[in-house]
Amino acid sequence: RPVSKKEFGMIFAPASMHALGHIAANLSFAAVAISLTHTVKTLEPVFSAGLQYLLMGQATSLPILASLVPIIGGVAMAVSGDLTFNLVGFLGAMISNLTFGLRAVLSKKTMGTLKDLSSTSLYAYTTLISLIICAPLALIVEGPSLQAGAQAAIESLGAGNFYLRLFAVGMFYHLYNQFAFNTLARVNPVSHGVCNVVKRIIIIGTSVMFFGNILTRQTIVGTAIALAGTALYTELQNKQKLKNN
Repeated sequence: RPVSKKEFGMIFAPASMHALGHIAANLSFAAVAISLTHTVKTLEPVFSAGLQYLLMGQATSLPILASLVPIIGGVAMAVSGDLTFNLVGFLGAMISNLTFGLRAVLSKKTMGTLKDLSSTSLYAYTTLISLIICAPLALIVEGPSLQAGAQAAIESLGAGNFYLRLFAVGMFYHLYNQFAFNTLARVNPVSHGVCNVVKRIIIIGTSVMFFGNILTRQTIVGTAIALAGTALYTELQNKQKLKNN
């Protein structure tokens, strides 16, 4: 359904965080290995817990907060031992954590206010607003080289294969974010952040398989600690829910 000017303003806040988060994440992907970016992004529940308290007044219990410590320590260990580490990639991933955490909390607040707007519709408007934000920036920054880059890719892959891959990337990326928004409608922002961590386990593993990323022993151990902290957090969160019910 069409939204009013007031509703558009409410959606604009999470949509702008959505746009900035994707820009920061893609800058990180370009600067460091995919596995490192997603390891740093396991800190998302930490950001979500803090933002959930600051913006929604929903405090996270002390045991659950303590379970975030191994996530932080594991990420620090993995980052310090990664061969591809650089400041641009690290800061891009951290900014992405902050903006996506804000997106999750603000979207949750918006869902609570616009009860007649489904999560699917909310994400559709979020995507459209993000496009309005990102398109001019992309044209300004990459406009001069965009045509040359596309032409080089077409010459390498063939026109049909290039456009098919471009369509597939766009479709699957949209569906992934759509499912993420639908999940957010059913859980709190911190749990949503943990679901993203599980996703990162798969991405880290597949990046090693397909791209041959080299992981040092320290990086492997740090990543394992961060993921174990995530598992502990999930267990404590489930126990807290059962206790509250």
